[in-house]
Amino acid sequence: MHEIQTEIQKPKAILIGLDTGEYNAEISMKELEALADTAGCETVLTCIQARPAPEAATCIGAGKLEEIAEAVQNLEADMLIFDTELTGMQMRNISDITDCKVIDRTMLILDIFAGRARTSEGKIQVSLAQYQYRLTRLTGMGKALSRLGGGIGTRGPGETKLETDKRHIRNRIASLEKELRNMEKHRKFITQKRKKDGILTVAVVGYTNAGKSTLFNMLTNAGVLEEDKLFATLDVTARGLELPDGRTVILSDTVGFIRRLPHHLVEAFRSTLEESAQADLILHVLDAAEPDIQERMLMTQELLTELGCAEIPQIHVLNKADLLSDMAKKSDFDTVWMSAKHGDGVPELLTAIMHHLPQTAKRMRLCIPYTDGGFLQRIREDGKLFSEEYTPEGTLIDAMIDVRYQKSAENYLVPETA
Repeated sequence: MHEIQTEIQKPKAILIGLDTGEYNAEISMKELEALADTAGCETVLTCIQARPAPEAATCIGAGKLEEIAEAVQNLEADMLIFDTELTGMQMRNISDITDCKVIDRTMLILDIFAGRARTSEGKIQVSLAQYQYRLTRLTGMGKALSRLGGGIGTRGPGETKLETDKRHIRNRIASLEKELRNMEKHRKFITQKRKKDGILTVAVVGYTNAGKSTLFNMLTNAGVLEEDKLFATLDVTARGLELPDGRTVILSDTVGFIRRLPHHLVEAFRSTLEESAQADLILHVLDAAEPDIQERMLMTQELLTELGCAEIPQIHVLNKADLLSDMAKKSDFDTVWMSAKHGDGVPELLTAIMHHLPQTAKRMRLCIPYTDGGFLQRIREDGKLFSEEYTPEGTLIDAMIDVRYQKSAENYLVPETA
C-alpha cells in the first residue's frame, strides 16, 4: 500500500502594526513576521496604521478595521496578529467586527515559548507568564476568548474562558511562583557552590537568531537545537569548555532577546535570565551581517543592565562575518569577528576569554617529593592533572594548580628545558 502524504495547511495570518513613532514599525513588523513563521503561520497580508496613539476601542480605528474585516474574507485569513499588546476590550471589539481570531504580539511569543520549553522550569515559567497575562484581560474580552479555540495563542495552561474564577487563577499563579522560588533556590545553591569551588562561568547572550546556539555547539559539542527561527532554543544549557591554557569553565546558553520583550516574560524568566548576572564573563553574540546591528546591541545592553549585568566584562562576538565582504575585520580582546558555522575566529575568541577571566589556576610542571604526598593529593582534589609520572626524585606532574597552592608549588617547579 502506498502511504498518502497530506500537507498540513498552515493557518493564514494578517499582521497588523501600529506606528505611533515610538519605534521603527517596519523593522518591528519584519520581526513579527519571523515570529509568526516560527509559530507555524503563513502571512498573507501585512499592514501598518499610523496613529499618534492606540485607539481605545479598536487600537487602529474602526475605519481601518472595516478594511481588515474585508481582507479577512477575501484572503480567507484564520487570524489577526497585532504587533502591540491589546486590552481585553480591544480584543473583543476587533473580534466582533472582523469575525476572526485575534492575538497580539505577547500572546504569539508566549505561544512560541510554550512550544519550545523542554525543562520543568521552562514550562512553569511559560505557564506563569500566560496566567499573568490572561488575568489582566479577563474583563472585557467576552466571546473573543471563546473564538480563540485551539492552536496558536492557546498553548500552555489551556484555554481561559471569561467565566474562569479569578481567584482560581491567582491561586494557580501563587502555586507556580512558589515552585519557581524553590527551583531558584536550587540554582543559587549550585551557583554558590561553583563560586566556592572557584569554577568560572561564561554566559552566552544576545539577540535571538544571532547564532548563539551554533556558537555554543561549536565550542562544547552540546547538541543544542540550531534552527533559522526565532527562539529555536529556550531552556538554559550549561556545558564545560576547556580553554587552551588548561582551565575548564562553565559555558551557559540563555534564551535569545528580541525587541520589546514582553514584561510578563521578563518577570517570569527573570531567574533564568539572571543566570547572566552570576557569570564572570559575558559573550554578547551579534549578527554582524544584520543591518540594524547597533539597535540590537543597544537593546540587549539595556536588558543586561536591567538584570544587573552592567559591570560584568563583555566580549562582543560579531558572528556570521563570513557573510560580509572582505572588509577590515580586526579582532582584539573585547571584539572578536568570527563565523561559528565555519569555525573561523575560534582561536581569537578563546584567547579573548582567557584574557578576561581571572587567573584562578595556572598550568605548571612540578616534581613533588614522595615525602610531600599530602600536597600532591590537594592538587588532585582541587586542580586538574594532565599527566603524572613516577621518577626517582618524586612524582612528575603537569597540572592546573589552584591559586591557593601556587606559591607552595613554586618550590617544586621543573625548568622548561628539563
